[in-house]
Parts: sequence; structure tokens; C-alpha cells
Amino acid sequence: MSHRSGRHFLQLPGPTNVPDRILRAIDSPTIDHRGPKFSRMTLEIIQGMRAVFQTRQQLVIFPGSATGAWEAALVNTLSPGDRVLMVETGHFANLWNKMAGKLGIAVELLPTDWRHGANPEAIAARLTDDKERNIKAVCVVHNETSTGVASRIGAIRKAIDATGHPALYMVDAVSSLASVDYRHDEWGVDVTVAGSQKGLMLPPGLSFNCISDKALQASRSARLARSYWNWEDMLAANKNGFFPYTPATNLLYGLREALRMLEEEGWQNVFARHARHAEATRRAVRAWNLEVLCAAPEEYSNTLTAVMMPQGHDADALRDTILDAFDMSLGMGLGKLAGKIFRIGHLGDFNDLMLAGTLSGVEMGLALAGVPHQPGGVAAATAFLVADAAKRGNP
Repeated sequence: MSHRSGRHFLQLPGPTNVPDRILRAIDSPTIDHRGPKFSRMTLEIIQGMRAVFQTRQQLVIFPGSATGAWEAALVNTLSPGDRVLMVETGHFANLWNKMAGKLGIAVELLPTDWRHGANPEAIAARLTDDKERNIKAVCVVHNETSTGVASRIGAIRKAIDATGHPALYMVDAVSSLASVDYRHDEWGVDVTVAGSQKGLMLPPGLSFNCISDKALQASRSARLARSYWNWEDMLAANKNGFFPYTPATNLLYGLREALRMLEEEGWQNVFARHARHAEATRRAVRAWNLEVLCAAPEEYSNTLTAVMMPQGHDADALRDTILDAFDMSLGMGLGKLAGKIFRIGHLGDFNDLMLAGTLSGVEMGLALAGVPHQPGGVAAATAFLVADAAKRGNP
């Protein structure tokens, strides 16, 4: 293979680009995971992650992908045959649903058109109908990575509360945490699921459960089998900064550095940066005369944008053209959206110039692949970024 100069643009909605500071932190000698130095690092990380989740409640970190954290949320709180209510907001919501079925959980699925988030009123109506209180949990994906649609987690909590239903509230925050304002405590979430490879800017390999007292209480009577994903073992070991089994030590080095970087930038600046890049991307899409998949502006994702292809044009062919010609990877359409959309990731370690380069690659790719569009998307995005920089005092 011939060498390609320059950097590859990895513009997936995760895994995201890993910044040099984190790579250098990961590239450190492995230490004794039962020694005092490791204990101090673990306790620092747990405290830092509580700030990320905006919580004072319990938190566990698993070696494993976020799929494992989905399983941990279910097996620690539920028993065989328990009924849960899930919302089909996209491909990843469907995967969580399929996992629950494999674990012996009865799932009721509220459908959507994959262009809208979970509907608080529909959830409330189903819970109101559940007179026998058979539904033990409501499971919602906050930011559906396959569609670029963000559900209104706080509004759903209010809708659940209005029914007086005791169901647990579980939320997948995999592609939102550390990028958008996520409030585990304020929104009354019982279990939040997350992973390391998106807003936290790490490679895949760490996953998280943030756990309410109500969820911990449920875990004491839950009867689904659990061993590796057992909260009780993790929490007991974590009290002293350790793990019940060998942890991903070098990824924890990286996580500590990621937390320091995010704190240095400031959380409000992190959230504003993601919002700015999302708006610039949507302006580019509109200028191209293409359509954003998310149909409701109040549900726009700030970490990725899914773009619909014109009728008769294949999104995967466009992605292949962009990869071959400009060395940039975009997210593919998943499930029933395969070939119909492409996804632009704009989260993690990312700045205005990187976004401008990303959108330039898309615009050049649209032209090269012969996809009907209007030129000028990059100009629309950069005009917005310049105006925003001036407003922030950075002319």
C-alpha cells in the first residue's frame, strides 16, 4: 500500500479521535493494580466521573464496552420475566431491546419513525394503563447514535412522576455524556449507561453505570444471573480504590487525563462547543439542499448529524467515494436506514478548523459522487462560526 500524507479524518459518531495528551497518558508503564498509587488514581477518577454525570450517587466503571454496561443495568435490577418499557428510537435502542429479550426480560416496545425521540406523553399513557404495576423499568436512549435524535430525558422523568408509577428509569447516555449537559440526579435517572469512546475521547474499553439509591435497592432482590457485571462486588472494591478483578489500567490513565482536559476547558465551554459545531453542520446540510434526519429542532443532537440522501442515491457509495478520495470516514446508516443516510460525528476532541475540514470533505465528496446538491454548505457553516467567534470576543 502506498503512503497517504496528512491525517485521516475519523468523523464517526464514535469511536472519536483520541487526543495526544490521552495517548501519552495511556502509553505509561502498567502499575500494580492492588497498590496505593493505583488506589489513589481510581478514587480521583470516580470523583471526576461523578462531576461528568452531575451526580452524588454511586458509580461503577467496568472493563468492557457500553454494551456490557447495558447488560449490567438490566441484570442488576431485574428478575426473569420482568416487564420493561422501551422506545424504538433507532438501531441502538433496538439492540438494547434484543439484549433484554435474550436475558429473559419481557419487553414492550413503543415505536417511533426514527426521526423523533421518545415521546413523554406516550410513555406516561402506557404507565397509566399499567394498573397492576407490571412494568418494572422504562429504558430510553438519550442520544440515539444511529439517527442524531436526542430524547428529552428531563421531560420523560416528569411524565413518569405524574403517573405515580414506581418503574425504574434507565437511560443510555453513550453518545451524549461529556459532550452535552446530562443531569443524572436532577433528571431522576436510576441507571445511566455510558462508554469511554465518545465524549470522553478514549479508545473503546471502559463502560459506566451511574446508580441511584432506588436502583441499588432493586438490585438486592433482583434475580437475573450476574457475575462479571455485579454492582455489589464493584462497589465493595471501589470503596478503597480497587476492582474485584483486573482492571483496564492503562485506559484508566487515559480517563484521568481526559477528565483533567475537560475540567480545564470548563463544562459550559464543552457544551457550548458541541452546540456550536452541531448548528454549523446543520446549516451546511441545509445549504446543500439536503435534509437532516431529525425532524424536531428541540431534539437535534449536538454530537452528530444524520443526513438523508436524495432519492435514488446510495449513502454508502458516497461514503466510499469520500474515504477513497479524501481519506475521511463517515458513519454509515444502520438498520432500516442502511444506504439511506450518512452520519457526521462532531464530538470529542474537536475544533472549528477540524469541522471546516470535515464539511469540506463532505461537500467535495457530494460533487465527486454526483449527488444532487447545492454548493455553499461549507461557506454557510464557516460564516456561522466566524460570527460566533466574534460574538464570543475572538474576532
